[in-house]
Amino acid sequence: MEPLSDCAMHSNDTDLLNAEPSRAGALPVEGATLEKVTPVDVESPPLSLLLATLSDFNQQNLYYCYWKSSRRVCAALSGETDLDLLIARTEQHRAQAILLGRGLKLFPSVAHRDDPAMSSYLGYDEPSGRIVHFHLHFRLMAGDSLLKNYRLPWEEQILARAVVHPKLPIRILDPASEALLIMVRGCLELRRSDPVILRNWAATRHKFALDHAELRARIDRVTFRHRVAEAFDEDVVEMLATAFAGDYPLERQRRLRRRLEKELVAFRTYNSLEARLRGAWRGALWTAGGLNDHLLNWPRPWSRRAPGGGRVVAILGVDGSGKSTMVNAIRTWLGGQVDAVPIYFGTGAGRPSLPLLPFKLIVPVITPWLRSKPSESQGVVSRHSRGLLYSLLLMVWATAVALEKRGKLRAAHRGAKRGLIVVADRYPQCEIVDFNDGPLLTRLSRAPPWLQRFEGGAYALARRLPPDLVVKLRVTPDTVARRRPDMNPAMILERIDALSRLTFPGARVVSVDAEQPLAEVIRAVRGEVWRLL
Repeated sequence: MEPLSDCAMHSNDTDLLNAEPSRAGALPVEGATLEKVTPVDVESPPLSLLLATLSDFNQQNLYYCYWKSSRRVCAALSGETDLDLLIARTEQHRAQAILLGRGLKLFPSVAHRDDPAMSSYLGYDEPSGRIVHFHLHFRLMAGDSLLKNYRLPWEEQILARAVVHPKLPIRILDPASEALLIMVRGCLELRRSDPVILRNWAATRHKFALDHAELRARIDRVTFRHRVAEAFDEDVVEMLATAFAGDYPLERQRRLRRRLEKELVAFRTYNSLEARLRGAWRGALWTAGGLNDHLLNWPRPWSRRAPGGGRVVAILGVDGSGKSTMVNAIRTWLGGQVDAVPIYFGTGAGRPSLPLLPFKLIVPVITPWLRSKPSESQGVVSRHSRGLLYSLLLMVWATAVALEKRGKLRAAHRGAKRGLIVVADRYPQCEIVDFNDGPLLTRLSRAPPWLQRFEGGAYALARRLPPDLVVKLRVTPDTVARRRPDMNPAMILERIDALSRLTFPGARVVSVDAEQPLAEVIRAVRGEVWRLL
């Protein structure tokens, strides 16, 4: 056995696993041994949260095992993939208690992707800044990515045969059972009719091919045949043994696939027609969710929601403090595991709504014709009084901005009610007049009172619907001046002071030193967001 350069553990890490879990009625299969497995080296070390949680599992003799390919166990423990654990159904509540005790949280899937035999617990590993995903399986399910229609009724055998990893504190499949599952899952799951598999066809096919080749090098056909004989009838045994020993790709084993589907028909969740209809519907929703995630950003859940409902997180800071960078970092961090959408409440370079879009397009055209500019424009104070044309245009602009903010506020909080994490770049406020994201018409003496009241309604709505968390990015005047040299120094000082005075009643407000290295700022904000969930 070659030593593991990055996944190697100290010898005392496996002491907790020296004994098989003691369970009445769940004795090890005769002849089962603790066979060693050759894993794949990866660059990233195991994450501390994963190791600590697995240590709790082992100390409490939880009946579990990692049931995916042992070739990828290091990647799972490094947080690069989900950690898929098969848990005995009688142990599910103990497992959940351990996970909750370690600070992990249950994140339910949306209704159309929910499976009662699976649950997802997410945790935040602070040293690495990664979100880890414990994917618990209480039954062995196989089939399409979006609809696991087949139960593989071998949970007790799989758990009883599970072996101890030679260097990592985790129980894994014995090689014969792993080969059985790889063959069956490969035949059932490798099909182009599955939109998720089709999108990642080359990578998924390559993954199963590597798993197959690695196991075939370690297990002879006779050993594999004996293991399959415990699960299937003789004709299926021969077909699986021939496929395992051969080089024919699993995705082309159509005859074997049909035979397996027939053999497992009693363990289907849905019949053929209903499975096709449900699969097509889930595929359509998956496609719509991907389109929404990458383009539309509508406040609709499509994957996994926050426990207890969603949250609205507002990132505030003066120009040049890194608000947009932080919003993108949080969304990227959460987006792989939890539904998260960005909302831009400003009127600058961010994405405007449809009511504001035409006005933003014509601003560069009409600006050169204005006799006076707003004193806050780019931080340059104008010596001219505001002209009539400018006043009229500002009224139109302020009305469009108020309509946009009203619509985005409602969308943000509706999204949170649906379980989304809404990450807002800026947030409307009416605590300080003549300040960013506040009412505009207070600057005009000519604005009619009824129009001011209409505009004020949008900002009053923001006071009634505060964000759950406000993160203020704190920077020095020198930093802002260096990043935004077009801003007036006096205006910079005024904005920094005003930002510090904003309180947002009803929200939790934290201040983060944005003068730190970017990685540290991101880490600090991530920690605040995770504590909110």
